[in-house]
Amino acid sequence: MSSGVSKLNTIPLTPATPTASHTSSPLPMASHTPVMVKEVVKMLSPHSKHVLLDLTFGGGGHTKALLEAVPGVRVVCLDRDPSVLTHVTTLQQMYPGRVLPLLGCFSDLPKLLTRLKIPGNSFDGVLMDLGASSMQFDNPERGFMVSRDGPLDMRMDGNRVPGRATAADVLAHCNEVELYKVLKYYGEEKNARKIARALVESRCLFRCPQTTLELADLVAEIVGSDVRLDKLQRFAHPATKTFQALRILVNNELNELDFAVRASHHYLRPGGLMVTLSFHSLEDTIIKRHITGVDIDDTPKTIGLGLAKHRTSLSTYTSWEMEQLTAPRWCQLTRHVLLPTPDEVTANPRSRSAKLRAAKKL
Repeated sequence: MSSGVSKLNTIPLTPATPTASHTSSPLPMASHTPVMVKEVVKMLSPHSKHVLLDLTFGGGGHTKALLEAVPGVRVVCLDRDPSVLTHVTTLQQMYPGRVLPLLGCFSDLPKLLTRLKIPGNSFDGVLMDLGASSMQFDNPERGFMVSRDGPLDMRMDGNRVPGRATAADVLAHCNEVELYKVLKYYGEEKNARKIARALVESRCLFRCPQTTLELADLVAEIVGSDVRLDKLQRFAHPATKTFQALRILVNNELNELDFAVRASHHYLRPGGLMVTLSFHSLEDTIIKRHITGVDIDDTPKTIGLGLAKHRTSLSTYTSWEMEQLTAPRWCQLTRHVLLPTPDEVTANPRSRSAKLRAAKKL
């Protein structure tokens, strides 16, 4: 293993970009309950000499479980949110020399690992626990919660990257067509057109939402008597999907996820394992299509034709090129997605939408 990984306790936190002042206050580690933690540890099967990559450190729950599972296992943990620094420091004190923190989003990973001289084929396992963390949801100042008043921010990075657009900026500047597409495709919102039109009209009436409750109330007013229930048959606020769509756009989540799966394949050693936890169909579709070898740039009607789009005829490929193009990159370790147990859903309702997939690099 490279020197960067072997000296985990000597490398300081490395920001991916110059940082601004961080105003987000971290919450205690106890506020974070990791989802399907037993299943994650079982799938990654850590050994004492393994080096793992946790791409979504968050409150550190999964990382802590992996460190406790096997003495000697080491974890390089990435997160884009500066507020996790307190949790990282706690784990570094508890497990000296076994935790290496990195600050940045998925697309910053190559730059960060290159700086540490960590090459491809270096890690034994990669973990991704996607979506916003419990700490982000529970802090009203972050603007993620539909039921708690706060500024319409939704940036997972906080103020780490100066000038990055907030959810309020999106609502203030996107036109109706753009907003419709965001709500329709990122939020899978059936009332996307009505909501987009009302949001644009709100600017003319000087009612453009500036806080989470203002946006939630506006959407509820538009949707009217449309009663929605979540998977636990509990009342779901009509603005939930609107919030999801804005969060995905503000954080460029789907493009970042696509990059993360590709980067995971590059940095895993042959036979290394990737475990993902997704929380909505858009995330799960990207992961599934990578694992199964379907070109995610193809539409369903053209699936299977991806090989032909680079050349006029498949017969022009050499046998070696055909072998490279058709060779599988992943081996699925679960025939179907794994779901949380009923007991876990009862104890931690936020786990109700979780889907776990695991694959091995070939």
